[in-house]
This record gives sequence, C-alpha cells and structure tokens, in this order.
Amino acid sequence: MEVEAVSSLANIKNIGETCIICEQEKHRGIHLYTRFICLDCEKDIIHTETNDPKYQYYLTKLKKVSTPEIYS
Repeated sequence: MEVEAVSSLANIKNIGETCIICEQEKHRGIHLYTRFICLDCEKDIIHTETNDPKYQYYLTKLKKVSTPEIYS
C-alpha cells in the first residue's frame, strides 16, 4: 500500500525540464554542461546543414550553454 502511494506521488512530480532551444518543457533529452536540450531539438541540430538558415538560429541558442547563470 505504501509503495503505491510513493509511486503515484513520483508520477505527479514528473514535470520535465525546459529546453534551451524550443523553450518548451520536455521529459526526454540530453544535458549539455548545465543546460537541457530535448530529443527533438537535438535531432534537428544534428541534421541541419551549415547553409540552412536554422543553423545560425541554433548557434545563437547554443551560446546559452557557455553563459553561466547569475544567481542573486
């Protein structure tokens, strides 16, 4: 009985993380340094050619990876 309560509580808290590319909450992805990239964006990045306009967009978004967060 106690195990069921713990497992249902874990399911409620399964929120996900915010992707630095699409800025949506996703449950699956990778961590690059201190940031999260969802699987969909990771696939898009990998398959984007350097002459595609989206390539520059991804570069801009990925600059967040090296920028440390400032906590006050």
